[in-house]
This record gives sequence, structure tokens and C-alpha cells, in this order.
Amino acid sequence: MKPRIAISILAVGAGLATVPWLGLPAFYESFLYLLCHWIVLAISWNILSGYTGYFSFGHGAFFGAGLYATAFLAGKQDWPFLATLPAAALAAALLGTALGAVVFRVASVRGELFALLTLAVTFVLATIILNTPIDGGPGVYLIGVQLPRLGPSANASIYLMGLAAAVAAVLLAYLIHAAKLGAGLFAIHDDEDVAEVMGVPTYRFKLWALALSCALAGIAGGIHAVFVSYVTVAETFSIAVPLGVVLMSILGGSRHWLGPAVGAIAVTGLQYFFTSGEAAVTGRALFGLVLVLAILFLPGGLLGLLERLRRKTPSPVAADAKPAVQPALAPSPAASGTPLLQVEGLFKSFIGVRALEDVTLEVRKGEILGLVGPNGSGKSTFINVVSGHYRADAGRIRFEGRDLAGADGHRFARAGIARTYQIPRPFAQMSVIENVALARMFGGVGCSRAEALAEAAEFVAFAGLGPHAQARPDALNLHQRKFLELARALAARPKLLMLDEVLSGLTPAEIDEAIAMIRRIRDRGTTIVFVEHIMRAVVALVDRVVVLNHGALIAEGSAAEVMREPAVRAAYLGTTHA
Repeated sequence: MKPRIAISILAVGAGLATVPWLGLPAFYESFLYLLCHWIVLAISWNILSGYTGYFSFGHGAFFGAGLYATAFLAGKQDWPFLATLPAAALAAALLGTALGAVVFRVASVRGELFALLTLAVTFVLATIILNTPIDGGPGVYLIGVQLPRLGPSANASIYLMGLAAAVAAVLLAYLIHAAKLGAGLFAIHDDEDVAEVMGVPTYRFKLWALALSCALAGIAGGIHAVFVSYVTVAETFSIAVPLGVVLMSILGGSRHWLGPAVGAIAVTGLQYFFTSGEAAVTGRALFGLVLVLAILFLPGGLLGLLERLRRKTPSPVAADAKPAVQPALAPSPAASGTPLLQVEGLFKSFIGVRALEDVTLEVRKGEILGLVGPNGSGKSTFINVVSGHYRADAGRIRFEGRDLAGADGHRFARAGIARTYQIPRPFAQMSVIENVALARMFGGVGCSRAEALAEAAEFVAFAGLGPHAQARPDALNLHQRKFLELARALAARPKLLMLDEVLSGLTPAEIDEAIAMIRRIRDRGTTIVFVEHIMRAVVALVDRVVVLNHGALIAEGSAAEVMREPAVRAAYLGTTHA
């Protein structure tokens, strides 16, 4: 975090707080209040949907929960207004976390399903409020509610409360963006399954994001209740709130902490400019056209465009230059025969297809264990289960004596297990160095974001990707993306590294380069499970070989021994029939 940015946010807020004493017409206070109101709502939506990718159409429900909490408590129960704001934030946060606690456990509720579910919550909540004493039908009046005297007039006091909420929202957005929480949320946005396996506690992070998002929306609703002074279900739960905050965040840039605020100012200003004149209908059409063009031609928003324009060109260093950097890895001893990983009776099925069947094996500290077998034999499934990507149907997974079977994926990473993917799965919207830093932040013992970024440079250089540190993965070729996977796994400082066909698709020269790198990794103390079809690499690297076929273990021993086994030959070559 950069303190100067936080200080700048507070300084801008302090400057805007002087407006009520400048003697300007009350219109300006109301207009500035609306800017602040939409800034809070846009940022609150973006903390969940922009950061994690869980697109919500139900933000009107959380806004409405806060608005009606204040309306009911202040308008019908005679609570002091300021006392209702914590209740408004709490009501919205409880609604959101109750929803998230259920739906975030269901892996299939993502994308369109999540968006539709949140939209349904809006209609359900509106129906409940309309048919209970909270509203009852005629709406709630708040004209007689006493406001705190923060400014020279009631209008000024409402503006100052809105300004305080907007400053707090912008500051919170920046703090999240600069912290590990923000990095984890962006990883969830790009590839949630990979983020979990790399150590990000995705369920907990999504709940935090949803709770903070809803609390901000609730506070915005509570303040807005006294601004409008008459609250109705039809106005509160209209589609205008979710559509408005979505457009604001997209226009400003949902990947940037300040993007929603920029979008809120732009959209609110355009609305006033286009609809305040005599040709209001034409103005609305032009306003819609501007937003459509912005969405089509500015996919990263206004701040995304500025970021692309300011992006520095990488220095012209040869992509295959090999630096002398040798990052420190996990302090494991040389091959000692002591079991590091023990798998007992492992079973895994997919819709009736048995992928692993009663697999029992052990990986010893300091060794390279080769895991081979024909296509469809269960090798990748084994890695997916032992890394926490899938849960085993039965069996035990003991790592350093601790049973991890049934644990969430991030606990495997925290224990010291890292893996690569057969088809590289980098986080597409992060740079190379950010991809690697994320593994350092959450894998193993973890560290702060600043420390992770500093150390990630060593692993990027070790993989020969130094010239591409600020590039995004889509700018890399297959060879470089494979090495990015390797650098990312190493950054977690794993005790056990599982390589899933890391050599596939590489040229002979690139394979030799990768073999040399894997040797260096083992020599520096990391235990490796090596899944590969290229037998010359297996023979050159491994200490032992385990062979799978149809999900079952059929042979174990040295490479030369297992290749002489009749069952192994039959698995690879088939059997002859008279």
C-alpha cells in the first residue's frame, strides 16, 4: 500500500467538505450528494462483481435492505438517524452473507446462474417488505426525522454524510486492491479453481467481498432514505440501481480500484447533461449511445485505456537469456527414504467412470518419482486429487503425517504442495510477475503482497522470463507459458512439486532445457512427482517409477525394471490374440 494515495483520498474529501460554506446554491449540494451516492454504490458492487467476477444483478436488494432498515427504524420506531446507519449496514451484510454462505458452496452457481439468483432475491425481498409492517403498502415518510447538524443546512448535512461514505468507500476499495485480499479476489475472477489450489481461501474471500459490498450498499441506502424523504418499494427495488452501478463500473474500469468512482462521476454527469435540457428524450438516447460505444470499444474502461497507454515496452533482452539467479526453495533433505506423501486406497470416479481405483503409493523426501501410464490411466486425476483440485471419493492422503483427504484445496497448498497444469492455466488478466507473486503470497507459509512481488522477480528470472515480467500470459508462447507455470509453482516454496506433463508440446532443445531446470530444482531440495510421456526425460530424471493403467497401480520400481513388466508392456502396446 502507498500511504500517499490514502492521504490524497482523505485530502480530496477534506477539500470537498468545505463546499457547504462557500455560499453556493443548494442545487450543487444535491448534485454532489448524488455523485457521492453513486460512487458508494458503484464501488460496493465492484468489490464483489468487478473483483471476483461473480456478476450480481441483485445490488438493489442490498441497497433496499439498508434503505428500509433506516426508514423503518427512524420513520416508524423513532430511532436517532445516525443509530440506524450501522443497522442498515448490518441488515444488508447479513442478507448478503446468508445468501453467499449457501450459494458459494455450490460450484455450479456461477456466471449467469449467480446473476439470476441475486435478481430473484431482489423480488423476494421487495415482496416481503411490501406485505409486512416494514412498509405495508403506502410507503414510509421520513420528513420528520431529525438529522445531525453537520453543516449549515439539512441539505448540507446529507451531502456531508454522503461525502464521508464516498471517501470511506474509495479508501476501502484502494486498501482491498493493495492487499492480499484484492490479489486473491482477482485470482478468483480469472480462474477460481486454480486460485484455490494455489492457496487462496476462495470461499472465505468471496464471503468477505460480499459482506463488505453489501455493507457499503446498506449505508448508501440508509443515507439515501432521508435524502428522498419518502420511501416506496417500487422506487427502491427498481432495475435502475443494478443497471446503473454495472454501467458505472464497466465505464470507469472494474479492474481498477478507482474505476467505479470515475464511472459514477461520468455517468451521473452525462445523465444530467443529456436530460436536463428541453430535449430530454433525445438526451436519453444519446446517453445510451455513449454508454454502448464505451462498452464496445473500451472493454477495460476509461482507466483501463489509460493503463494501456502508459504501459512500458519491455526491454529488448533475448527471451531465452538465462540469468544467474538461483532462488531459495524449500529446505528438504536429499533423498532419504523417509515418506513425505503417503496415499492409501485412493478412489475417484466421474459419472460412473472409475478414474482412480484403490491407489496406494508413497513419495519419499528428496526424490523424483515418475508417474507414467497410457492416456486415460489416471495420472492427471491423481495429481488433481493430491493437490486438492478434486476431492477423493475414498482413501487417505497423508502429507508429513497429516491427513488432507476431504480438506479444501487451499489447505493442500498451505501444507507445502504445489503443482503445474498439463495445459497452462495462468491468470489471464495478471502480468507474469503478478502470477508468480500470487503463489508466493498464498502458498506455503505465505507473505505480504510487497514481499511476494519482490521475491517473485527471482523466480521469474530463474525461469528465463525476466524480459516478460510485466507482460500478460497471452503474449507468451507455449514454451514460456509452461515455464511460467513452473515459476509460479516454485514461488510457493513447495516441499512437494507435482509436474503434469510439463514437457508436452516443447521442441527437443526446449525439452533438454526443461530437464536441466528440473534437475536444478531437485538439487536445491524439492521433492518432485513427474508425470510425463516422453520416456527419455523420465529415464534421465526419475529415481523411481510408478505405472498406472485404468486408474490402478500396476507396477513400481526403477525405469528399467517396470518397462520389463508384462503388465506395463500390455498397457502401452496391447496384447496379441490368436
